[in-house]
Amino acid sequence: MVSGEGRPSEARDGGRGSAVSHSSCLPAVLQLLIARRRRTSCYFYPRAWPSIRGADWWERVVLKEFGPQDWLEKFRMSKETFFYVCNQLRPGLAPHSAHFHPTLPLEKRVAVALWHLATNVEYQTLSPLFGVGPSTVQTCVREVSYAVVLLLKPLYLRLPNEKELENMVRIFRTRWGFPHCIGALDSLHIPIHPPLRLSADYCNGQGWHSILTQATVDGMGQFWDVSTAFPGSMENSAVLESSSLWVLAKEGRLCPNPPKNFMGKAQKYVLLGDATYPLQDWILKPYQEDENLTQRQLRFNYRLKRAHSVIENAFLRLKARWQILLKCDDCSLELLPTLVLACCILHNICEAHDNPFNEEWLEGTEPTELPKPCQPAPAAMEDGRAEQVRELMCQYFESCGEG
Repeated sequence: MVSGEGRPSEARDGGRGSAVSHSSCLPAVLQLLIARRRRTSCYFYPRAWPSIRGADWWERVVLKEFGPQDWLEKFRMSKETFFYVCNQLRPGLAPHSAHFHPTLPLEKRVAVALWHLATNVEYQTLSPLFGVGPSTVQTCVREVSYAVVLLLKPLYLRLPNEKELENMVRIFRTRWGFPHCIGALDSLHIPIHPPLRLSADYCNGQGWHSILTQATVDGMGQFWDVSTAFPGSMENSAVLESSSLWVLAKEGRLCPNPPKNFMGKAQKYVLLGDATYPLQDWILKPYQEDENLTQRQLRFNYRLKRAHSVIENAFLRLKARWQILLKCDDCSLELLPTLVLACCILHNICEAHDNPFNEEWLEGTEPTELPKPCQPAPAAMEDGRAEQVRELMCQYFESCGEG
């Protein structure tokens, strides 16, 4: 298991401008948007310069002639953010590294890696564009991914402090209408080729092979806890119990001590999950849908599902930016956990630096024939005390008079 917990170091509030407004859209809206579009293939080469490729293409074209839209389209971030990332990675990508030719600049190595993560183009296809061999492309992807996790994870994927937790609660309340909440929890299955060893372990409940990533986002759709490298056959509840998030919660490190007051009672901050997660006094999930639900319970379900959509949208944006996560063909099983963490960190950097998100990228995340596994959490993991927390939430929504 590889894990990361935390949040970007920048201030997180609702006044960050329109660049992050897509995170607040409901999944249904995104799906309608996707359904109206026709899927198009990724452009692997610059459309305006089809005949200029090779060793000097980076220097002659990218650095001198690329405009803002070219940087965004090819590297999924602005030119300013790209060079910010390069400067942050400089200590971990020393020019004297034995893995690289001495004339291959650090910025070019980062560019090769980001282009691959963004497009998922094969090493053999990408190598002539930058005038390097396929093995060098592979090395760039590996070394840059490791450097991102080593050097940028402490800044952009770390455990929030008490003041940051309070800000997260405020954002969930004001942006999503859900109180006393610090995050939405969900999992992402990343398709892989069947591994030669332990193939059955990686075959999930829907019959396709994947590795499983558990993640938590704040109300702005940025990741602050990620645990990955779990075999696809594991259920969400088992992944949760094996994750660093479970340990943090059991140690009381997800809320202040003593807990803050909510509805007249000392109550831990909560995360929002779906039916695949166990009900805990710090994890809330919807009531099981049936004809016996009261209006208060139906209102609670609506509010929770609406707020939980922030992580569904975050996963969509993550995969749309870094389409390597749609199908990991060239990546080894050993590297994949590091690559997933790197993509989550890069997602946070783009969001924190207000880099535009192109909704056309969502075409690549259109639902395919691979349905998401969805196994309900076992009753044995349910915490009986948690029902009182759901009841407090029902009382809150009823007192607000909101539907």
